[in-house]
Amino acid sequence: MTLVDDLLWRGLIQDSTDPDELRKALDGGSIPFYVGFDPTAASLHVGHLMQVLTARRLQQGGHRPLLLVGGATGQIGDPRESSERSLNPPEVVQGWVERIRTQLSPFVTYQGDNAATLVNNLDWTGPTSVIEFLRDVGKHFPVNKMLARDVVRNRLESGISFTEFSYQLLQSNDFYQLHVQHGCRLQFGGSDQWGNITAGVDFVRRRGAGPVHAFVTPLVLKADGTKFGKTEGGAIWLDPAMTSPYSFYQFWINSDDRDVSKYLRYFSFKSREELEELEKATAERPQARLAQRALAFEITALVHGEEEANQAVAASQALFGRGSLDELSADTLRAALAEAGLHPVRGELPAVGTLLKESGLVASANEARRTITEGGAYLNNERITDGEAVVPESALLHGRFLVLRRGKRTFAGVEIVK
Repeated sequence: MTLVDDLLWRGLIQDSTDPDELRKALDGGSIPFYVGFDPTAASLHVGHLMQVLTARRLQQGGHRPLLLVGGATGQIGDPRESSERSLNPPEVVQGWVERIRTQLSPFVTYQGDNAATLVNNLDWTGPTSVIEFLRDVGKHFPVNKMLARDVVRNRLESGISFTEFSYQLLQSNDFYQLHVQHGCRLQFGGSDQWGNITAGVDFVRRRGAGPVHAFVTPLVLKADGTKFGKTEGGAIWLDPAMTSPYSFYQFWINSDDRDVSKYLRYFSFKSREELEELEKATAERPQARLAQRALAFEITALVHGEEEANQAVAASQALFGRGSLDELSADTLRAALAEAGLHPVRGELPAVGTLLKESGLVASANEARRTITEGGAYLNNERITDGEAVVPESALLHGRFLVLRRGKRTFAGVEIVK
């Protein structure tokens, strides 16, 4: 398959400005392209992976990435459907810019003929005066077209500031500046950016430059209609300090059966033949969750490294008695136990039956005794036979953790707090 054929098979091109010309551009030789990320938080999240990994595919296909982190647009904010955004202080935005630039680095290569370049739109927007911007950029934007954009039209009744209304001009100017400075011929982004992106294509043309091209990837929704990348605990971040690699792995391995084949096509770098074989094997043995396991390991290894992915797999197995708890790092073990509920204990360790109750695995002392009698209670994967026995300090993992389990799949953690 050609690069465009592969993108289409994976469902990564929802709309494009001119499909035939886009194919000629992408299949006809190396071109510079850009995709933008606004620093609205201290980290990217899994919702950004669609664009990050599509950029990686394009580079692997021979094209040159311009990864834009919006030091200027991040101070303004793209209009959203609900309400006006809160403006973050410039110094906060600048700090996020640097963090996100670092976070993007592992996904592309900065060597070779199609080496990636990190760019910041504050470099050309910051020095521009208001007069220059209105004359050179604003003059090319008919207000009636800007008002026709869905998100703007929907916000007119509740109110939209001139700041957010003008965001489209800033993003369009980014395309023009990158075309002039780097020869950029393609922009892509999420489908919610279609209006901004096509405005940029039109702006480049109005300035007498081009031709340039654009496409958008589809909005990713879960089968239940909820937003991809959101959980009860909030967003799934790429920064390991904000979402642990174990929790990141669990997000992917818990993918709905109805979603996992789609996620594999979007996010995996396995070939079409490998993915179709995996889909077939998963259909034949859905209980084995082969697709989820393959997806979770590949994406965790890509974002956090293979060692962290192996630790996440080991933790998933060890917590349910299918591996050694001693082989888990303290960070991985704590992250895994925090997912289930980590009960703090101060002072001396109580009897194991008391720990079962205090950790929430059983509702009462009588239920703890009954569970132990029936052989369904475990401490660090060893069956508990005496509920009155006090846990020795030698049983503590990394000197401070215990893993309690009831039955095969219900577990809780204990952490000694000093």
